[in-house]
Amino acid sequence: MRIAVYSGSFDPLHIGHLTILAYLNQHFDKVLLVVSPRNPFKDASKADNALERLEAARDVIRRHPELGNIEVSDIEFTLDAPQYTYRTLDAIHKKYPLDDITLVIGGDNLAVFNQWRCYQHILLDYSVLVYPRKSYDCVKLRDTFLRENPDYHITLANMPLVNISSTEIREALLKGENIDKWLA
Repeated sequence: MRIAVYSGSFDPLHIGHLTILAYLNQHFDKVLLVVSPRNPFKDASKADNALERLEAARDVIRRHPELGNIEVSDIEFTLDAPQYTYRTLDAIHKKYPLDDITLVIGGDNLAVFNQWRCYQHILLDYSVLVYPRKSYDCVKLRDTFLRENPDYHITLANMPLVNISSTEIREALLKGENIDKWLA
């Protein structure tokens, strides 16, 4: 079985995430939407609404039965902090030892992937699927990693550019703008 692991804060889960999930739903047997209680690179205050974000993700997936292969996962809530991605992937691998596991990230994350804890372990032991993000040259980024080690498993998703981010939505909300059109 091919399992995609799409992890993030999802604060909020928006139509860009749904576009990615629809793509993954078509290309993988199972998709784990892993809600992260706290991203080690982001503000610690995000952990305050972690359970709300988890429930919101479950609600969105319930409202989209066409995304039948998607399962919202709370696995990072069971892991010791900080919730590094390599630990999450290793825990998923332990649960699904015979399956192929692919981490799904955006080009923005690929640009800083060498700052992730044990990134070499991830790139050698798991596949990484990268979706396009504006202002990031994913081909160049991938090629830089492959020059470091040609055995790294990095694939670029052939999908439309996702042109919205949770950060932009939160900033619009702070300005008093209506964000309904972007929410999942």
